[in-house]
Amino acid sequence: MRNRYIRALVLTVAPLIVVAPIFAHHANAVFDTEKTVTVKGTVTEWFWANPHCLLRFDVSDNGDVAHWVGETQAPINMIGNGWRRDSFKAGDEVTVSLRPLRNGKPGGSIQLVVFADGKVLKAGAGTEYVKPSGGPAPDAPKPQEDPKQ
Repeated sequence: MRNRYIRALVLTVAPLIVVAPIFAHHANAVFDTEKTVTVKGTVTEWFWANPHCLLRFDVSDNGDVAHWVGETQAPINMIGNGWRRDSFKAGDEVTVSLRPLRNGKPGGSIQLVVFADGKVLKAGAGTEYVKPSGGPAPDAPKPQEDPKQ
C-alpha cells in the first residue's frame, strides 16, 4: 500500500520537475525592459543556433574594449525579419540597440542592428517590450498616420 502512494507521488512530481526549467528559460527577468542601450562595435562572432542566436561584438571606449553579447530568438523566429546564418561576418561594423542586462554586464536582448551601409535588421515580435496596457514600448517611435485615410 505504501509503495502505491510513493509511486503515485513520483509519477506526479517528476514531470513537474522536468517541465519547470522550460518555463523559466523564456523569462525576460534578466533584461531591463525599461531601458534601451545603443552601442557601436565590431562583430567578433555570430552564433546561428537554437535556442537563441548570439551576436558577439567588441565595443571600444577610450582604448578599453568591452566584449558584448547580444541575444535574439531562435533562428526560425528571426528568418521572417531577414536574419540569416550569414547575416554577420567577423569584422562587420554594427550599431546595436538592445535591452541591457540588469546585472550591468555588457550584453542584452537585441532589438535592432544597423550595419555601416545603413542596412537594418529588426529583432521582431516577441523580443520587443510591450507594456501590460498594450501600449508601445518605451523609446518606441510613435506610429505614423496613413496619409491615404
